[in-house]
Amino acid sequence: MHKTIKHTQTIIVAGKSSVISTSDRGLNYGDGFFTTAKVVSGQVQHWSYHKARLAECAARLGFPQIDFNNLEKHITKQIAEQTLSVLKIVITRGEGGRGYGLPSEYNLTIVVSVLDYPKNYNTLSHMGLSLNVSPIKLASQPLLAGLKTLNRLEQVLIKKAMQTQDCDDVLVLDYNNNVIEASAANIFAIKHNKLFTPQLDECGIKGVYLQSLCDKLPVEFKRVGVDELINADAVFVCNSLMGAVPVRSIEQHIFNVKQSQLLLNELLAKEAKC
Repeated sequence: MHKTIKHTQTIIVAGKSSVISTSDRGLNYGDGFFTTAKVVSGQVQHWSYHKARLAECAARLGFPQIDFNNLEKHITKQIAEQTLSVLKIVITRGEGGRGYGLPSEYNLTIVVSVLDYPKNYNTLSHMGLSLNVSPIKLASQPLLAGLKTLNRLEQVLIKKAMQTQDCDDVLVLDYNNNVIEASAANIFAIKHNKLFTPQLDECGIKGVYLQSLCDKLPVEFKRVGVDELINADAVFVCNSLMGAVPVRSIEQHIFNVKQSQLLLNELLAKEAKC
């Protein structure tokens, strides 16, 4: 029989006076998850997808259901006057439990932050970005695959290694040398007018923008090697903040950024007419 967990939730608006308990499970164990969204003219872009992501994370990690009505009221208040910014929502299991053991009653901690929008994203969308292969590889954990949990030390190491790499971003592989993602974005490519993207059943994050793209166009999820990406007609990185950004180079291989963008726009336009 399924046991109902008693729970409440505390919403904290990030700022100079914000206080989070040193006993919070998110701080101690990374016991939580998050999403990051683009805000334009006081509206959260792709909010239904972000909401679905948070609900999926809660369900798969054994969290109680999130009170979205209350959360949305706080979000609306914080972003009402924002022209262009970033909304970050972090949810932890709160305090309690013995060691790793789970508490019998949950008081979820939800932190809402409004941040500056990255200044370089608009430039990258026009110029395209360069990719090298990261020396840091992702470990396999199917139970967490696809989720944006608070356990992001692999990404911290990836960003650290990027400091010695001459590129805008990196291709991140798993230990079988399959391409998984970029440092903080998904990867997809076009070949013969068909879209494909790396399979994410072992590791990696299925981002909001990629999910929205899958609802617009047929996208094949499969095992992808670096050579297959290099031989594609166009390659893109994408996330909810910058959208789809064309790749201008992978290591020494050069792509035509304008042609890449044209291919994607033509596919989107064709699908919209169907």
